[in-house]
Amino acid sequence: MRLVRAALMPMLLLATLAACTGNDRSFGERVRDTVDPPSGPVEATGRAVDRAVDRVRPN
Repeated sequence: MRLVRAALMPMLLLATLAACTGNDRSFGERVRDTVDPPSGPVEATGRAVDRAVDRVRPN
């Protein structure tokens, strides 16, 4: 049970970060999603997490 809980905790964290992004994407982000759309749910979640982290702490 501990192993399952340890495996699900990062997923829960990433899901909450991905939920933070709304429709407030910049023009460049919208262009990137149009020209090079995410190839699956993992890549889409990764982009959403990157954007959420960048909004908290810009590069």
